[in-house]
Amino acid sequence: MTAQYGTAKEAKAMLEKAVAAVKENKAKALDMFNKGEGDFKDRDLYVYCANASDGIFTAHPTLKGKHLREIKGKHGAPLGETIMQNATEGTIKETTYWWPRPGSDKPLEKTTFYTKAGDQICAVGYYKE
Repeated sequence: MTAQYGTAKEAKAMLEKAVAAVKENKAKALDMFNKGEGDFKDRDLYVYCANASDGIFTAHPTLKGKHLREIKGKHGAPLGETIMQNATEGTIKETTYWWPRPGSDKPLEKTTFYTKAGDQICAVGYYKE
């Protein structure tokens, strides 16, 4: 039976798959992430990406076109800044902050795995509860 929400393992696997897709065909991958196609949206898990150069979201369910650097967790964690400064090609890192689940406004503890893929920084987060 599938759990109601995505797990850490599933989030990391989705990010690894997303990186491979970006390296294969960036435009197609970003389009799929934005549409939630190709298993890049699963329950509360989704891929988001931003340009490594300027931090503008290239794929996100609600923030496309906005600046990653300006995004803060609901308790003020400098989430976007942390990801922009620390994303490294070939290494998956993680950061934890408070963020509501899609369709809710109640902040929950969320951990995001992130990495750099070419000129994109991509991430997938999961909720602790």
